[in-house]
Amino acid sequence: MREIFDQEHEAFRRTVRSFLDKEVVPHHDQWEKDGIVSRDVWLAAGRQGLLGFDVPEEYGGGGVRDFRYNLVLAEEMTLSGIHGPGFPLHNDIIVPYLTSLGTDEQKRRWLPGCCSGEMITAIAMTEPGAGSDLQGIRTTAVDKGDHYVLNGSKTFISNGILSDLVIVVARTNPDAGAQGFSLLVVERGMAGFERGRNLDKVGQHAQDTAELFFDNVVVPKENLLGEEGSGFISLMENLPQERLSIAMIAAAACEAILQMSLDYAKEREAFGRPIGKFQHNRFLIAEMATETHIARVFVDDCVRRHNRGELDASGASMAKWWTTELQTKLVDRAVQLHGGYGYMMEYPVAKAFVNSRIQTIYGGTTEIQKEIIGRSLGI
Repeated sequence: MREIFDQEHEAFRRTVRSFLDKEVVPHHDQWEKDGIVSRDVWLAAGRQGLLGFDVPEEYGGGGVRDFRYNLVLAEEMTLSGIHGPGFPLHNDIIVPYLTSLGTDEQKRRWLPGCCSGEMITAIAMTEPGAGSDLQGIRTTAVDKGDHYVLNGSKTFISNGILSDLVIVVARTNPDAGAQGFSLLVVERGMAGFERGRNLDKVGQHAQDTAELFFDNVVVPKENLLGEEGSGFISLMENLPQERLSIAMIAAAACEAILQMSLDYAKEREAFGRPIGKFQHNRFLIAEMATETHIARVFVDDCVRRHNRGELDASGASMAKWWTTELQTKLVDRAVQLHGGYGYMMEYPVAKAFVNSRIQTIYGGTTEIQKEIIGRSLGI
């Protein structure tokens, strides 16, 4: 039992676990082969109340602003080896832009569908020539009075194929530096909005990741999210929660990797005894258990602080880089412990190995997180 949770959170955990066992786990292998999940699972999640649970009730959400529920969902998906349905991306990262920046009209138009699973969301920041350096973005949106004309391309966009609403970061004033970016909501079916291929990734094969193209897309002014020119500031304000969400997944992944290693060390025998009885392996797993516990305590504390409005950008960056780097380190050790079986995709540890690698990259690379922390220290 962890002190961070109340009985309501544990009841929610049982609901999530039951939902995943019924609606997700039986289909996930097929989704990995397909490279995409079924839209039906999004609708099922909406019916179960797993989408937009912090969205106000008047817009179809649960009206509960408590990031511990987000933590429970992220943990249970990770512990079950599930990455295909982009629920954490939708709940933790994208929908909060709509709730914090949207007008009443925009909220009425979009949030009910986001909560029901009828509207799947994505956010388009990364471009072929601009990743961590957001100021290198070249996608433009030219003001034409009652609308913008959007041109450019984006890549590595999670939920890119399935998405119905895409928050696009674009330059509305090329001469204004950081004040020249705005957020535009592009909707499925807008003329000139095209999706490229579903990208073939190293891991996380069930999660659709796409290239997006915008060729003279007419975006009405009613789809401007927040004030014109405030896009960069909005991104900086929302990125800490995104990075905390990734850290929550990393901490849970470390726990799953530890359990895989512990189970294997007890069951696998070599030279007449379980391999966990060899001092090297026992020490290895002792180190993994210690580091995993540190990650859990750290992340739980970050969630508490986030709920109180006290988690700053530096703290979120610390959590993101340290836990994701730990995740990749532990899963590498786990594969080595499993030997040849660790290289076989039928073993969960092999899937964990390929699915973990992106964690230190998306949401801002480890190097970017360290830069943010260093600047906060005045150096």
